[in-house]
Amino acid sequence: MGRMGRVITEMCDGYEDVQIVAGSDVVENATSAFPIYKDPNDCAEDFDVIIDFSHVSAFDGVTKLAESRNKPIVMCTTGLSEEQKTSLLKLSQKVGVFYSGNMSLGINVLINLVKKAAAKLYPDFDIELIEEHHNKKLDAPSGTALMIADAMNETLDNQLEYVYERQSRRQMREKKELGIHAIRGGNIVGEHKVMFIGGEEILTVSHSAQTRSVFGRGAVAAARYMIDKGPGMYDMQDMIGDD
Repeated sequence: MGRMGRVITEMCDGYEDVQIVAGSDVVENATSAFPIYKDPNDCAEDFDVIIDFSHVSAFDGVTKLAESRNKPIVMCTTGLSEEQKTSLLKLSQKVGVFYSGNMSLGINVLINLVKKAAAKLYPDFDIELIEEHHNKKLDAPSGTALMIADAMNETLDNQLEYVYERQSRRQMREKKELGIHAIRGGNIVGEHKVMFIGGEEILTVSHSAQTRSVFGRGAVAAARYMIDKGPGMYDMQDMIGDD
């Protein structure tokens, strides 16, 4: 029942075809409309899919629940270690695992667009990526910015070199550079902008998250998508289609 847990709970109250039957949290909550278990594996209710939008410390318990009950899981928790990502891959051999670095549908459509733009415009156009977040965010650049950068780089056969700062580089910009810039301030939820800069024109593809509800909406959409999915790794690109 943290920030995203409350967002998803309130959101599901508005859906006729979605019902939360149980939850897991380290804190007791007597006002919840459904039972909450400190250990997710104590869950007595039947369910179709798990949404995990919590903390890396809950990883072992919630993935054990998915495996023991043979149910798909939507893993929205960020900051997973390489060991945990490997565990997810192993889990996907037994159940369906949905994992994405960003649960916003809009961001994932943006990724499709910038992949196509990069394939058409590079190397004639320089590429710069700007991300903006609130002043309490610890990591820079954001995981989403790196996800966008990696998607473009894979499209271009990993030709791009990420440059995070230029003040120490007294030299002209090279064609292979992808500049990635981080802005921190106020309570910005999340802004991402990719600029394709040519000699005579500029193409900008951008996404603005107005509230954190966009991530909850994406998580619920992913849960719907994962119903009855067999073993394997799935992500937003699978759900929205990578045409």
